[in-house]
Amino acid sequence: MRRIPNIHGCLLSLLLAAALFPSHAKAQSPTPAEALALEQKGNLEEAAAAWRTITQQNPRDAAAFASLGVVLAKQQKYPEAALAYKKALARNPKLPAIQLNLGLAEFKQGHFAAAIAPLETAAAQDPSSAQARLLLGLSYYGAKQFAAAANSLERSAKSEPDNSELHHLLAQSCLWAKKFDCALEQFQWIQQKEPDSAAAHMLLGEALDGLGRTTEAINEFQAATKIAPAEPNASFGLGYLYWKLRQYDDAIPAFESELSAHPDHAQAMAYLGDIEMKKDDPEKAAPLLKNALRLNNDIRIAHADLGAIYMEQKRYQDALAELQRAVKLDPDQPDTHFRLGRLYQAMGNTPAANQEFAKVRELHKKTEDDLLEKMSGSPPPLQP
Repeated sequence: MRRIPNIHGCLLSLLLAAALFPSHAKAQSPTPAEALALEQKGNLEEAAAAWRTITQQNPRDAAAFASLGVVLAKQQKYPEAALAYKKALARNPKLPAIQLNLGLAEFKQGHFAAAIAPLETAAAQDPSSAQARLLLGLSYYGAKQFAAAANSLERSAKSEPDNSELHHLLAQSCLWAKKFDCALEQFQWIQQKEPDSAAAHMLLGEALDGLGRTTEAINEFQAATKIAPAEPNASFGLGYLYWKLRQYDDAIPAFESELSAHPDHAQAMAYLGDIEMKKDDPEKAAPLLKNALRLNNDIRIAHADLGAIYMEQKRYQDALAELQRAVKLDPDQPDTHFRLGRLYQAMGNTPAANQEFAKVRELHKKTEDDLLEKMSGSPPPLQP
């Protein structure tokens, strides 16, 4: 006769073993103190594994998730660190330093817009934190929120008067926020520190032009071209300022100098073409404008001038395509709407022509942009 196993006896033996030997189970569960000790010894992989175990066993432990984030950040695993910080905040929004750590983790990934909210909170929680304020200003800059960046970085720059890089960023922020007085002050400071810097003269020139002091801006660009004749955009900037003052005979050699150093400078080519248009020489203008657009199809003035040339040649569909492209690139330029209105008149489309002429009357923006917009499409990018 077969014996039936004593199931209850087996269960009882297992329970007794667990009660008699608890130290084995405890060894599989690291304590926060052990995890911290591993981190302090530099054993980051083991420390991260320990904190992960602790968070799995204590899923409501905000401090454990925060500590895991710190270890991951030390390993430069910023996406994982940010996730750990977010889990910590979900469990305890008031946990100290986590907003700052989260903002830093996002910043290190180049997620500047995502870094702003936690850094704003961190700065509000601790107004004396220079790190939170600086990171916030840099994040505003990286997210191209230049007015906010200028306000934030100005305080940081005052507390670090000898930090040239910080003053450069503040100056750029002021310039792109069109706070030209602030930009002028910063660039003058930079120029005192770097008197032989062509870039400093150019930036000061951009600020002066923004303030309407174009003649003084020309002096700065002349200084830049003397210091570094081949500096990208130096001769172009000088030519553009002459073009802006309608001093075309002075603008031509400046644009040609830029092209001599940088043959693919599309803007210099386009403005040379525009000058030929203004001199009533469409045969010289057209090749320059077309070549400029082959290099960069986003130059409004080249499309507008080509549209005018095609209209005079009665190539109305070609003219329409060019002028519509010019309007799309910058809908606030009245000269383009006026040319488009004339084209619609020539094509017999009176309602469309009247609509364009109405837009010309509504627009109050100056027809010539600041040099800042011509020199580059955006300021230097921020490297996290």
